[in-house]
Amino acid sequence: MAGLTLPPPNLLDGAALFLDFDGTLVELAESPDSIRVPNELGPLLDRLRRRLGGRLAIVSGRSIADLERHLPLGGIAFSGSHGLELRLPDGTRLPLSVPIGLDDIAARVARFAERDGGLLVEAKPAGIALHFRRAPAEAAAAARFMAGLAEERGWSVQEGNMVVELRPHGATKGDALRAFMTEPDFTGARPVFVGDDLTDEHGFEAAADLGGAGILVGPERPSAARYRIDSVASVAAWLAGTAAGWT
Repeated sequence: MAGLTLPPPNLLDGAALFLDFDGTLVELAESPDSIRVPNELGPLLDRLRRRLGGRLAIVSGRSIADLERHLPLGGIAFSGSHGLELRLPDGTRLPLSVPIGLDDIAARVARFAERDGGLLVEAKPAGIALHFRRAPAEAAAAARFMAGLAEERGWSVQEGNMVVELRPHGATKGDALRAFMTEPDFTGARPVFVGDDLTDEHGFEAAADLGGAGILVGPERPSAARYRIDSVASVAAWLAGTAAGWT
């Protein structure tokens, strides 16, 4: 979609808000552990949660355990591993089924990563990710290797910003949004999904299907989102401005 516009000031009135993490709430970094979480992010999310009546969820490719380490907040729903993990606002976790053969796949990806010191392997509860932000010359080889492994094992490949991930066929960020929207706190609200990566397109599509909208963060590209915000800093400013405008 071309010509995406800024979200209107009243977009979050009566909405359920779904936020990606990396590239949306925090700046991308060379490795998942080297991000910097702004000091003001926690208080801002808590204020949004209260203003939205609890209709706030973080939907990320990271595991829930990793999200909780960076965002030790109560009362907020989390989805991790691209929709394969869910934690409700009251802390209830939905069971996660660990796929058969994950240990072997992780070992093979780790051996592949030994070819370049810049390649970084990220283990997840139900998948494995290979980051090449510090080894961009390995991008094509990494994609080929992961695609071949996925075909061999019958898994799916999820490409992201300088990362390629193997995961079993199943949930997406859009499925996580749909699941949360069946919860009593979220039912009847208009979903708004904010994200920057290709993995967030499922969330944009689900939000639109349920009468809401997606907001793309970063440069314009073909997208299922209806609106666009320039950067992580602009997302923070928009969220803070929206929260300040509520009475």
